[in-house]
Amino acid sequence: MLFNQYALNDLSLANRIVMPPMTRSRAGDGDVATDMMADYYAQRASAGLIISEGTQISPQGQGYAWTPGMYSEAQIAGWKKVTDAVHRAGGKIFAQLWHVGRVSHAALQPNGAQPVSSSAIQAEGVKVFVDVEGRGPQSGVGAMLQHDMPRALRTDEIPAIVNDYAQAARNAIAAGFDGIELHGANGYLINQFIDSQANLRDDEYGGSLQNRLRFMKEVVAAVSQAIGKERVGIRLAPLTTLMGSRDDTPEATYLAAASVLSEMGIAYIHIAEAYWEDAPVMPAAFKEALRIIFHGTLIYSGKYTKARAEEALAKGWADLIGFGRPFIANPDLPYRLQHDLPLNAPVKEQFFGGGKAGYVDYPTVG
Repeated sequence: MLFNQYALNDLSLANRIVMPPMTRSRAGDGDVATDMMADYYAQRASAGLIISEGTQISPQGQGYAWTPGMYSEAQIAGWKKVTDAVHRAGGKIFAQLWHVGRVSHAALQPNGAQPVSSSAIQAEGVKVFVDVEGRGPQSGVGAMLQHDMPRALRTDEIPAIVNDYAQAARNAIAAGFDGIELHGANGYLINQFIDSQANLRDDEYGGSLQNRLRFMKEVVAAVSQAIGKERVGIRLAPLTTLMGSRDDTPEATYLAAASVLSEMGIAYIHIAEAYWEDAPVMPAAFKEALRIIFHGTLIYSGKYTKARAEEALAKGWADLIGFGRPFIANPDLPYRLQHDLPLNAPVKEQFFGGGKAGYVDYPTVG
């Protein structure tokens, strides 16, 4: 099934293989996507669907050095080169829209401001990548620093951030993307509102589960109105604890989120399963419940092999499967998987920042 075509609403995908979002920190001046980034994504266009690396919706939304944005005319123009290259190569591509919330540093914020979040809680030990010396992405040299203590967003500030998401969605479509994915996973802003241990608010955005889902619901509604719900997906990570994000009752919380999202009629939910060695396993019953509750497309990513992917498709848990790190070192991953060919190993030291090495120079078969 992995190599069969799939219809994502009106978008025809060549196979069920997804290249999920992966930060590579190689944007140019002004956080603009570069020609090298266009080459990188076009090389991987044989994926049924590419989801871009996280792209911040505003200067406030940035949490790492050299990540691309989606809020300026120059950024739209830069991304247009990327989408044109992917489409020329026969691929489809969504943009992942990102606001990191608390996972940032004053050095990355406009005018050295304090990062913002649902609540003023610092995630101890959570670090961000900062270009301390101002050497730029080609150097690949930066420092991992503890993220700064955030301040809680005032209730009257939240609508402007919702509007930033909607405008970024419009910008993504103007840049030629086929749709957008909201980053609601891995401890970033949307996740900081959802998870009970990150949200201590006592207004309409905190407390009850319904209130903690309100920000997500408002963002989804805004981007759906801006570009059409059929072009909107969201990434969620029910059981991961990345960036210090934890919920007291994750299965109940994320089944409720899935119910809300199903009612809103978006294209897909992208589930990020935990991928580290001793990570919690997502129970089969949880996956089956998600399938019953959410009526759109389900994507799963997280240490999938060809065999695990085929199992997830055959059991009906997933419609599409994301292969993350294998895509870094194997631009022709679908071909390699289909023909059971060996995979190149990625060079971890070249994941973030730098030039072509470890980015666009991995060999393809033949």
